[in-house]
Amino acid sequence: MRRRRFLLAAGALAAAPLARGQTGDRLPVLGILSPHSQLPAKAIADNPFTNRLRALGWVEGRNLRIERAYGEGREDRLPELAATLVRKEVDVIFALGPQAAMAAASLTRRIPIVFWGVSHPVEQGLVESLSRPGRNVTGIAFSAGGTTHTKGLEALRELSPGSHRLAIVSTPSAGYSLGRDRRMHMLRIGPVAESLGWEMREFPVERTEDVEPAFAAMLDWRAQALVVGATTITFRERHRIAALANGSRLPNVYAMREFVEAGGLLSYGLELAPTHERVAHFVDRILRGANPADLPVEQPDKYELAVNLKTAAALGLTIPQSLLLRADRVIE
Repeated sequence: MRRRRFLLAAGALAAAPLARGQTGDRLPVLGILSPHSQLPAKAIADNPFTNRLRALGWVEGRNLRIERAYGEGREDRLPELAATLVRKEVDVIFALGPQAAMAAASLTRRIPIVFWGVSHPVEQGLVESLSRPGRNVTGIAFSAGGTTHTKGLEALRELSPGSHRLAIVSTPSAGYSLGRDRRMHMLRIGPVAESLGWEMREFPVERTEDVEPAFAAMLDWRAQALVVGATTITFRERHRIAALANGSRLPNVYAMREFVEAGGLLSYGLELAPTHERVAHFVDRILRGANPADLPVEQPDKYELAVNLKTAAALGLTIPQSLLLRADRVIE
């Protein structure tokens, strides 16, 4: 009986498909490409992405090796870091943000790439379509349509009905594509802002040292309201951006709740944690042999409106009851 159980177990093991890249004693390798600073060990071990990978059966050091490449806040290092991961022949690259995804995609058509935090993957040349990516890239698209821009700006218009000049803080390099020079954020937000009666002007922020000059320039332009794009640099500088916006008496709106928690006025955007969990499923399927070209790009379905009442009071604004009733999170 014991021999029979052993033979059955051995047969099942022999029949089970090997993970991508798993031959002999070699563990499959996941490369993580991020423009951010390296996380503390505790955060690396306990976060939505790692926890979901673990639930799916992938444990670092046991049946998965992870190569981490952090830009430490410097997006210009991403091509070099991506090249390092390609040279190490990782089995999958998990790219955080558009610059990371495009840096990796420009270097390899062979290694599968899973992106997170990319708003317009089709326009940016990463995939052929959302339903059929068509090459070695797939992942989670944050804002493939204009809904988030529309709802956020409509809420800002309710709070600032008399404003005419809308300043837009953007990061143009986050919208460059693999063969076209286009600013996706501006292309999406422009028509919405104009339909709501704003004259708009873009104030680019590519580096930390660009933040304060951008605010000085928008005040010289006599801006009356502000929208801030959610990019790697603006997210990293969110506390300073919110403080400068409030100090300049500019009603402000963002695409992520974290900006409002940092002192911003309004946000309409997706919940981040579910997207971190969901992107782990792409990595899992590819490690088990799926072709990224056949894995449709997914779009989040959980969005939230957040309002900071303390900031509204500091700006001398009264939040309409209709807006409070629609808010998913109210910060007091």
